[in-house]
Amino acid sequence: MRHFDFLSDADRQRLFFRPPQPFSANDDLDVLGMALGATLYSPATRPSLVADLAKRFDQGVLSTVICLEDSIPDEAVAAAEQNVIAQLRAYAESGAQRPLVFIRVRSASQIPMIVAGLGERAPILTGFVLPKFTDENGAPFLDAIHEASAAVGRRLLAMPVLEAPSVIFTESRTEVLLQIRQLLNKYRDHVVAVRIGATDLSSSFGLRRSRDLTIYDVRVVADVIADVVNIFGRADDTGFAVTGAVWEYFSGTERMFKPQLREAPFIEHSERALRAELIARDLDGLIREVALDKANGLTGKTVIHPSHVAAVHALSVVTHEEYCDARDVLGTRSGGGVSSSAYGNKMNESKPHSAWARRTVLRAAVFGVANADISFVDLLGAGLHQ
Repeated sequence: MRHFDFLSDADRQRLFFRPPQPFSANDDLDVLGMALGATLYSPATRPSLVADLAKRFDQGVLSTVICLEDSIPDEAVAAAEQNVIAQLRAYAESGAQRPLVFIRVRSASQIPMIVAGLGERAPILTGFVLPKFTDENGAPFLDAIHEASAAVGRRLLAMPVLEAPSVIFTESRTEVLLQIRQLLNKYRDHVVAVRIGATDLSSSFGLRRSRDLTIYDVRVVADVIADVVNIFGRADDTGFAVTGAVWEYFSGTERMFKPQLREAPFIEHSERALRAELIARDLDGLIREVALDKANGLTGKTVIHPSHVAAVHALSVVTHEEYCDARDVLGTRSGGGVSSSAYGNKMNESKPHSAWARRTVLRAAVFGVANADISFVDLLGAGLHQ
C-alpha cells in the first residue's frame, strides 16, 4: 500500500517532486510508525464493517482501528466480538487490498480469542490497540500479543494508549510514564506507536475542548503531551512514534471565534471555495491542531470521521523546502558546520538539525515530497475531492 495511491498518474506527477513509496505491515517499525497517518476508528458493532473498510481504503485510509472498548455499550461486547471475527474473515476471503487493521480490545483475554476466531485468516490483522495502558495492567496485554504472534507465525503489533488518570495527575505522572517506558522496552519489537487518549485524560477533570480550541489550549492535557514526548519521543534508539490525539468534531455549528485559516494561501491557489468548505466542516481547527502536533514531535493522528483523513495526510507530506533543507543537513561533512539553506531564508546547522533531517527524510519516503510550487492547499484539495 502507499499514501495518495488514489491519485491518477498525472495528478501524482503534478503534485509530487518525489512520490510516496509503498510500505507493508512487514516493514521496520520506524517506517510503520511514520506511515500510520490518519488512523480511523470505527465501532466493532458496525454491520457494514467490510464495505466501510474497503471504501475508506480506496479513499486513502491506510490504518484503521476497530473498537471493542468505549465506543460500544457493555452489553454489546459479545456480539461485537463475533461481528469483528466474521467481518474480518469475510474481508480476508474477498482478496481485496486492505489497510493496516488494529483491534482495540478491553482485556488481554480478547487477544487470543480473536486470533483463534480468525484462524487461517489471522494475517488480515496487524495488531491491537491497548486502552488505558499503565505499568500495572500493561504486561498481560503485551504478553498476549507476544504469544499470539508465536501462534500465527508472524509479528503482531501493539499500540498502547496513555489515557489513565495516573498519567495525567501531577503526583504520579513521571513515575508512571518511566515505568511504562521500561515495560515497553521489553516488548520493543511489537510496539509500533504510543497513542495519547486526550478524551479520557480530559475526563479526569470534567473537561472537553471546544471546536474553537486545540488540545494544546487545554493546559492539563498539553502538559501530559509534553511529558509523553519527552519520555517516549526522543530522537535516539530509546524513542517510539507518538501519535496525535483525536479531533472530535466533523460538522459545523455556531462559532465563537474567527476561523483559524488564513485566506492568503487559498487565494494564491484559487481555492476560496475550499477554504469555505473546510470552515463549514470545522476542519480549520483540525488543521491547526495537526500543525501543532508536528511542531511538538507527534506523528499521525487518531480520527473518527473520514473527512479528517485528507487534512492529516496533506500536512504529512514533506514540502520541497523541508526536503532540500534535510538533504543539505545530511549531506554536510561529518565534522559539522553551518550553511545557508537552498531557499536562502534560514540557517542549516549540521549537528543539531541532523535528527530532524533524518525524521524528515523518513516522512518523505512514506508521504512523499511536494513539488516546489505545491502547497498543502493543493494536496488537501486533491484528498478531499478525489
